[in-house]
Amino acid sequence: MAETVKPAPAKKAATKPAAAKPTSAKTAAPKAVAKAQPAQGKTENVKSKVKSDMNDFKAQATDTVRAAATKGKDRATEAVGSISKLIRDSAGTIDDNVGKQYGDYARSAADMVEGFAGKMDAKDVDALAEDARQFVRKSPAVALGAAAAIGFVLARLVRSGGKDA
Repeated sequence: MAETVKPAPAKKAATKPAAAKPTSAKTAAPKAVAKAQPAQGKTENVKSKVKSDMNDFKAQATDTVRAAATKGKDRATEAVGSISKLIRDSAGTIDDNVGKQYGDYARSAADMVEGFAGKMDAKDVDALAEDARQFVRKSPAVALGAAAAIGFVLARLVRSGGKDA
């Protein structure tokens, strides 16, 4: 038997382009993360700065509103005290014109108004606001009526102020 020898297969020459090296996903990802981290840090800085500025603005607005409310409370207390004094001063005239019994009613009303002014002066703005909330919860119809009456009076004051000017 004759033995046949097979020739060895010829090797093909490798023809790869030498221009570009392919990058794998493993080497590209760290580069992208490295570029994204500084941008993310800047975004976090901006977010914290905006948050800090908003907190500062909120605190400043709260302080301004509290100061205005305190000033308004002081003026209202003074006005209620003046009303009490006016009622008390009118009690003598009421005694003379209508009768002693009605003058006593006026003095009693003056005492009540004066007591209200004292209570209002003794409380801070937050306590007054809480009292108002409780009153509205207990008597919403009365609160709505009072708000309508106050709105009517304020509208009349604004209209009359415009005519005088």
